[in-house]
Amino acid sequence: MSETPFRPEGGRHHVVVIGSGFGGLFAVQNLKDANVDITLIDRTNHHLFQPLLYQVATGILSSGEIAPSTRQILAKQENVGVLKGEVTDINVTEKTVTAQLGDFEKVISYDSLVVAAGAGQSYFGNDHFAQYAPGMKSLDDALELRARIIGAFERAELCEDPAERERLLTFVIVGAGPTGVELAGQVAEMAHRTLAGAFRRFNPSSAKIILLDGAPQVLPPFGKRLGRNAQRSLEKIGVTVKLNAIVTDVTEDSVSYKDTTTGESHTLDAYCKIWSAGVAASPLGALIAEQLGVEVDRAGRVPVNSDLSVADDKNVFVIGDMMNYNGLPGVAQVAIQGGEYVAEQIAAEAEGRPNTERPEFEYYDKGSMATVSRFNAVVKMGNVEITGFFGWVLWLIVHVMFLVGFRNRLTAAISWGINALSRKRWHLATTRQQMHSRTALQKLSELVTEEAKPIELRETERFKK
Repeated sequence: MSETPFRPEGGRHHVVVIGSGFGGLFAVQNLKDANVDITLIDRTNHHLFQPLLYQVATGILSSGEIAPSTRQILAKQENVGVLKGEVTDINVTEKTVTAQLGDFEKVISYDSLVVAAGAGQSYFGNDHFAQYAPGMKSLDDALELRARIIGAFERAELCEDPAERERLLTFVIVGAGPTGVELAGQVAEMAHRTLAGAFRRFNPSSAKIILLDGAPQVLPPFGKRLGRNAQRSLEKIGVTVKLNAIVTDVTEDSVSYKDTTTGESHTLDAYCKIWSAGVAASPLGALIAEQLGVEVDRAGRVPVNSDLSVADDKNVFVIGDMMNYNGLPGVAQVAIQGGEYVAEQIAAEAEGRPNTERPEFEYYDKGSMATVSRFNAVVKMGNVEITGFFGWVLWLIVHVMFLVGFRNRLTAAISWGINALSRKRWHLATTRQQMHSRTALQKLSELVTEEAKPIELRETERFKK
């Protein structure tokens, strides 16, 4: 006899939320006063401010400042329970979610399901690149990248061969979107400012930072003017920008790319490679889509209705990076507003409003922004474009506001102030565990059986085939 699915006592409308990112967290918090019980499931124990991961990777912020404990955030919200675990199955017919919680499995029933599991890094079918060019979607990724970046300089100090030292001091970043631009700018500032005078056998400013992208401009969503402005600013601080460059191979020692304007192929010898060129939605979306008779797009995103539900199932919502709706980008504001909207609909229906009376989801574009270097950012808000120092100040204000908790806001603001006024970065410590984490995981994945692989790996491999 199978185990009866879990649901909270009391008989109220039960909402299961998968993911504690912006979409999931805002959905939960906006249901605080609703006549519902909530179960939040996430594989981590923290809410991650993903847009600031690059600052953890480059030593400006600590991991705790951008990843507060989910349980502490929701400690005073009495109608929510938090489960740390991996969702392995969703059955929309039975209205259940199956999660692996440590050593045991639990089946949880729901009345409403909010899927906000986010997205991972996409290598466009070349997953073997990941071993040599990690992406940056989690705290583990950011800490590993910090170890690789700092490790490159440390190895260069011990190197006797000039050619090998040049390879060690060549940093290749693939992808000239906001993450790639911000990373390139910060690695350049580390080389030219932070580490100045810290090594005796070489000058850190001799490092080469190369930004590759297959698009014809930097920051395509920001428009041509801001893209040109960002590129000039990057080049001014020592970043080499190569556009129309499609990466064809990544190895332990190099990155190869094809110039689409000339048709020529080139190879860059580089020790540290970082991938920020694409995203792939959680395979949980494909699992839901298959059951409800819809098709995900190339990035694995699920097409949703105007109320963010899926197909004919009014009880299943997909939000944030996982949804495909009116061409909305995978940014924090889309997830936040989607979470708030879904919470409003669930709360109203828990009080008796029919689900046929839902208004359409309307997204308000609050703009896009990216830092390029110290005192320099680009901001696009509708038809308004801001660059330079004023853009940087606006970036600071917005990001301080969205950090969770007074302490995190204060410490982040202090860290940014210290970094702006001096060359100090207080979070450059690395460990051997961080440096070798991906190699260890790669070896482990080669040993496990197909059945033992987590759903993300199994589903990703299946859809690539």
